[in-house]
Amino acid sequence: MATIIFYHKPGCATNARQMQALKAAGHHVIAKDILKEPWRAEELRRFFGNTPVASWFNRAARRIKSGEINPDTSDAASALALMLSDPLLIRRPLINADGARCAGFDHGPVLSLLGRSMQDDVERCSREGTGGHCPSG
Repeated sequence: MATIIFYHKPGCATNARQMQALKAAGHHVIAKDILKEPWRAEELRRFFGNTPVASWFNRAARRIKSGEINPDTSDAASALALMLSDPLLIRRPLINADGARCAGFDHGPVLSLLGRSMQDDVERCSREGTGGHCPSG
């Protein structure tokens, strides 16, 4: 089984479900707080691969929901600068599974670790539609 470094936001019920799914599949999960990680642009960039810049963002972040930041108009350098200054903007979780990196729980490296598609069960925010928010910080 794989050793997975899982960058999450503590208190996020969705991230907790995702970690539990990986553990249930027999993987060793090392949880790290995405908000306390001393990110560098080049390191963070490796999690996004060839995905569009707009997909790098956490669409549930307050600054995005308020319209202050529009992910659809950001270039890579601007997106990384924003995320380094405000890690809540980073799409979660960030996953490093034995060197294979991705942002979000719906990408190939994660699905192959689970052995089945669980996107509907563990990618969707557990607070969607409730008007609730994850605890801050």
